[in-house]
Amino acid sequence: MNKKNWLGVVLYFASSCRIQMIISVICAIISVVGGLVPYVGVYQIIILFFQGQENIDAILFWTAICAGGYVVKFIFYAISTTLAHYSAYSILENIRLDIGDKLMKAPLGTVLNQTVGKLKSVIIDRVETIELPLAHLIPEGISNLLLPIAVFIYLIMIDWRMALISMITIPIAGIAYGIMMRNYNKKYNDYMESSNYVNSVIVEYIEGIEVIKAFNQSTSSYEKFQKAVESFKEYTLDWFRSTWKLMNFGGAVLPSTLLGTVPLGMYLYIRGSLSPAELTMCLILSLGIVTPLTSFTVFVNDAKSIEYAVKDADEFLNLGELEDVKDQANLMHYDVELKDVSFSYDVHKISGAVNSTNNVLQNIDLKLPQGTFAALVGPSGGGKSTVARLIARFWDVDSGEIKIGGVNIKKIPLVQLADTVSFVTQDNFLFNCSIMENIRLGNPKASDAEVINAAKAACCDEFIRNLHNGYDTNAGEAGGKLSGGEKQRIAIARAILKNAPIIILDEATAFTDPENEDKLQKSIAALTRGKTLLVIAHRLSTVKKADQIIVIEKGHIVNTGTHEKLIEVCTLYKDMWEAHIGAKKWAVNNDDKRGEVYV
Repeated sequence: MNKKNWLGVVLYFASSCRIQMIISVICAIISVVGGLVPYVGVYQIIILFFQGQENIDAILFWTAICAGGYVVKFIFYAISTTLAHYSAYSILENIRLDIGDKLMKAPLGTVLNQTVGKLKSVIIDRVETIELPLAHLIPEGISNLLLPIAVFIYLIMIDWRMALISMITIPIAGIAYGIMMRNYNKKYNDYMESSNYVNSVIVEYIEGIEVIKAFNQSTSSYEKFQKAVESFKEYTLDWFRSTWKLMNFGGAVLPSTLLGTVPLGMYLYIRGSLSPAELTMCLILSLGIVTPLTSFTVFVNDAKSIEYAVKDADEFLNLGELEDVKDQANLMHYDVELKDVSFSYDVHKISGAVNSTNNVLQNIDLKLPQGTFAALVGPSGGGKSTVARLIARFWDVDSGEIKIGGVNIKKIPLVQLADTVSFVTQDNFLFNCSIMENIRLGNPKASDAEVINAAKAACCDEFIRNLHNGYDTNAGEAGGKLSGGEKQRIAIARAILKNAPIIILDEATAFTDPENEDKLQKSIAALTRGKTLLVIAHRLSTVKKADQIIVIEKGHIVNTGTHEKLIEVCTLYKDMWEAHIGAKKWAVNNDDKRGEVYV
């Protein structure tokens, strides 16, 4: 979608419900016409009285006409708003589904770089704001504009001078609103920045409340939270105070049409230019001509809010997508190969620009033969996880290529690639459903027996059965009762059920304690039997038996070989191994000391 103003984007969103919106606008126009009928009826009744021709039948006739006009107005207004709201929420549904679909097609790394607070704010709150123009501004705005135009034309038919004088309050109020709006854009931008800041502080405070309590930082953290809320309140009130006088002045002057119509109307009546009936009708019409326009003063603030909402939603809808292909790739084997791969997490990557001077990986060459166990080790920030994520195509490489079975992964459909590569991370998320369904995510078609077999292979059947409702226990309920290692084994059970030929374990043993390490090793053995396995681990004992260990530092491959070879030829690996062994001895000694204490 090309860059448009917010109204153009709203109309673009509304195109899927074009027919309903058109009918809604037509019904709104009919409602306006119906609203004019009582004016005509009242005018005729006034004429009857001034001409001395009033009688019950004539009065009842025009009263019925007035009532009919009101009925038409309300019926068609109801139809208009019903269609507009139905269309609006259908469009909001489509926008949210489109954003969800876009997040699935966008590079996963790009999505993960978005904060949960921002995603929630845009998909729930911002998109909901778009309902206002779709359900109200378009149908009601058109009718509120047409009604004064129709009344103005009617006034011109009676007397053009009365029509013009009825509009005299508009420029007076317009001057007040114009002064008030001089720095409106800057003020609103500052307001949104302040709002975003206080929202981020609130989210940070709530999400970090466990850490805050654990480290006894509740006073300082609450003070930051309190100051952010108070600052937002003060800024908002200061802005409103600076506009209250002009806003109240404009709001008081705009509907005061009698200030012009009464003096001029009496003058024209005295001169004989207006009959008593025409004067009365002009005064009545002038009261109704500006009232619908006052709604647009409210729409000014709404329009700015909508502009931000549309901008944020449109930004997500226009996230760059990974290129996809339709034809299934013919993978004869499952070797994984990286050839001269370079990659950078540049902030401009979303727009397609790349800054190669800040590469995380530089000219990586690596081959993982089918059915072998490979491990990536090295200091933190060296690029280990980046290699794993590029193989799973979280992003596309900046240069070079990655192949599976001799086929560039860009030539493999994303769905096929997802079925080919199983990715298990240290952040093992459990969805708010049963443990059974959480494991079944690996293969939605799997039977209960297949799920249980996968759980047994992952060494998590025993602790699951000890939960209150076993496999039917809600993961949200069980989440607080499960250790990090237990959650990891559930994630591994998912991967076992998925049965992908290539397995990537990114720090999957990060939370494992020594007691459960043996169980987790058995889980991994069951998961990776006959598979191409790539493991990223700081716990070197878990990858000691790997067919090849790749040592990465600062985006470069330092050395490759077996554990025994690297101990001899790679100083970095030897230092890491000695540090790991020292840490294990320290942990064992501490366990012994704790045991002595509790004996």
